[in-house]
Order: sequence, then structure tokens, then C-alpha cells
Amino acid sequence: MEEKERIYCFDFDGTLTTKDTLLEIIRYKAGTWRLLWGFLLYSPILVLMKLHLYPNWKAKQFIFTHFFGGMSTRAFNLLCQDFAKERSNLLRHDMIALVGRAVEDKKKVFIVSASIDNWVRPFFATQGIGEVEVLGTKVEEKDGCLTGRFSTANCYGAEKVRRISKALSFDRSRYHITAYGDSRGDKEMLAFADEGHLVNSHKSE
Repeated sequence: MEEKERIYCFDFDGTLTTKDTLLEIIRYKAGTWRLLWGFLLYSPILVLMKLHLYPNWKAKQFIFTHFFGGMSTRAFNLLCQDFAKERSNLLRHDMIALVGRAVEDKKKVFIVSASIDNWVRPFFATQGIGEVEVLGTKVEEKDGCLTGRFSTANCYGAEKVRRISKALSFDRSRYHITAYGDSRGDKEMLAFADEGHLVNSHKSE
């Protein structure tokens, strides 16, 4: 019987990092006070989201638009690169080492994240890990600028499984999947995997 190809899938925020990188890149760009003010403006929506009365992706898109809408794509990508370089302390080095070993062993590695792939990808380049495929939330561009909207579904929950399946051409039977996650947003991905590992499981979420 032919041995299955091994695939490794890692969530990013909270699994490979110690903090939510959306909050941290906003803080990096705008400072703590503007971060707090922006979240205060949208606090009614955020409260409804926490109560599961408003879609997570819509609330996230409002926040993203507030801080990044209208920014040139080039400037945004440079910001993301600088952020990853200067905030490498956000990484969990034991987990990043696990990613690095999988890459060194010539395994296919997916980083499956609700965060925007523009700032997720550079973190691996700063660590000298180039052979990973980031399946993140993508942002819409028009005339060289960010519209503030997402061009894909928010890569969260069941969407993570859809994105992995699409990347594998839906031929699930050929692969042995090992997945790592830390929150309810990873529940479906961990269940989909042959080996699902819940890390940092002291979290209440």
C-alpha cells in the first residue's frame, strides 16, 4: 500500500504567535491610542460579534477598512515586511522550530490563518523559512490601493478546511494531515486532520 504524503497545517495567531497580529500591526502602524480609539468607535459591532449576533468577518472588515482602507498596496506590503522584521518577538520559537523542521524534511506546510496573508508570509522569511504556503484572508485591491474589503472569505472555522481541500485539489485520501491550532476558529481544521493538536489549551476560547 502506497504511503500517504504528509502535510502539516498550522494556525498562525495564538499558535505560532503569542498575540493577535491584527491588533499588533494596527498598534505598530497607528500607535496604542489610535488603536483604542478605533476599537471604541466600533465597540457596538464588536460586542455584537462577541455575542455571536454579528458576523466575525464583517466586524473584522470594518476594523481593517478603518485603519488600512485607501492605503497603497506597495506601502501596505512594506509595512507588513517591516512589522514582521521588527516584531519577530511575537513568534513562539518552539512552534516556529516545528515548522522549520517540517520544511527541512521536505514536507508540504500550510499556514492556515484568518490573518491577512500580506503580513503573515514575511514572518517566515525573517526566520529563513521560505517553503511554506500561506492560506490566509486576502484583501481587495483597486488601482494600486486597498479598498478595505476582503477578496476571499475570512479564513476561519470551516473556511480553513475548504482552503486546505482546495490547495490539495480535494483529493483528501492521498494525504496524512497533521494540524496545530489554539482556538475554536481551528476546531474544524483539527477535526479534519488525521492528527489534530490543540496547543496553548489553557485558553478559554
